[in-house]
Amino acid sequence: MSNITTNIKGIRDIMRKDTGVDGDAQRISQMVWMLFMKIFADKEEEWEITLDNYESPIPENLKWQNWAADDEGLTGDALMDFIDNKLFPALKDLDITISPQAHIIRSVFDDTYNYMKNGTLFRQVINVIDQIDFNSTTERHLFNDIYETILKELQSAGSSGEYYTPRAVTQFMVDMINPQLGESVLDPACGTGGFLTCTIDHIREQVKTPKDREIMQNSIRGVEKKPLPHLLCTTNLMLNGFDLPAVRRDNLLSKPYADWGAKDKLDIIVTNPPFGGVEEDGTETNFPQKFRTKETADLFLALIIKLLKNNGRCAIVLPDGTLFGEGMKTRLKEELLERCNLHTIVRLPNGVFNPYTSIKTNLLFFEKGTPTKDIWYFEHPYPEGVKSYNKGKPIHIKEFDLEKAWWDNREENENAWKVSIDDIKKRNFNLDIKNPHQEADDLASPEELLAKFEATEKKISSIQDEIINVLTEALK
Repeated sequence: MSNITTNIKGIRDIMRKDTGVDGDAQRISQMVWMLFMKIFADKEEEWEITLDNYESPIPENLKWQNWAADDEGLTGDALMDFIDNKLFPALKDLDITISPQAHIIRSVFDDTYNYMKNGTLFRQVINVIDQIDFNSTTERHLFNDIYETILKELQSAGSSGEYYTPRAVTQFMVDMINPQLGESVLDPACGTGGFLTCTIDHIREQVKTPKDREIMQNSIRGVEKKPLPHLLCTTNLMLNGFDLPAVRRDNLLSKPYADWGAKDKLDIIVTNPPFGGVEEDGTETNFPQKFRTKETADLFLALIIKLLKNNGRCAIVLPDGTLFGEGMKTRLKEELLERCNLHTIVRLPNGVFNPYTSIKTNLLFFEKGTPTKDIWYFEHPYPEGVKSYNKGKPIHIKEFDLEKAWWDNREENENAWKVSIDDIKKRNFNLDIKNPHQEADDLASPEELLAKFEATEKKISSIQDEIINVLTEALK
């Protein structure tokens, strides 16, 4: 068995020597498309045994085993000529009507590029990758851990949490939504696939037969508009046992709101749409006038309300700005509360999404079909002795045992409180409601604060005068 941790570190070290690979995003994209090719080759070995009359969509000379697996095969300029002028053009131009596998390969390579320039270093990388056996269950599970580490490193490649939602958060949201085998599940902004893999893990316990496995694979879908996270997500799902990951390169916001019909309705949506993001000019015109905005998260929330079936369930990550925002945000919240039962808002503390963003976030859980009567709030506390989360000490799933213990037997406590829809309406649909059980800040009176401010100003002025005197003397 190869040491996967050592392999991945070795790949990074080799790529750093190549002048064509510039920065984390390119290094990770380069690494993942090469890993995808090896994973696909190992999957094909499995499909040739398990699928009747399986035929590879990849031409024989372009298969991994025929150009990469020979550690003394093509190298140097000849290898780079093969990659740039034969392999990539052919994969980008595959006929997607041949098979579902051809469609996956084409979607992966449409916007993927080879950044490496040095054929000798390229040969060293593929020799390391070829040591990993993705048909080995042990190695596949080990690689999943490394894969999550790769995703965490994307902080310099992405922004606003677009690429990585902490595993504890995705798992908690999926656990509370509790998807069942046969229910349709979508993440419309799936990034690298964290919600999808958590859903797979959750439903896998219900899979007993090959038919169940087929049902599961046909019911879990993702959509991602950016090429790098799409590539990562497709690879991630293949590592998690999906033969044909249903991950589409697309932007659902670009389809007119009115064109979504009954056949598009879903049982479950779990997602963390990019917040703080701004959509391209004209995207907002796909939506009714009352929902028009360029803010990505708000448009996704409007679309999700439309896409859910009656009794459909959603868990979504949203920033504080959506909760207290006015104008279009008020109209959107009014729509949400009229058409859905927003039964729970879990308020997360600062730092959960560090180092990607310091914006405070909330987990909203709602069910479509009946209007909201009351909203339960739960303020997630830091563990004892912790003042913030960071890359080295992220939020842990065990912390959500508090919410899980409370979920089915709801009572007010120091972390939980209930607000009626009447009170929400009086607040003009401002959902940013503080914990009433927390002690109020012990602030002095306005007069005392003003006196302290004036005293501080005088002290600063005195220090400035002293500095000017010292500098004047020094310059004489």
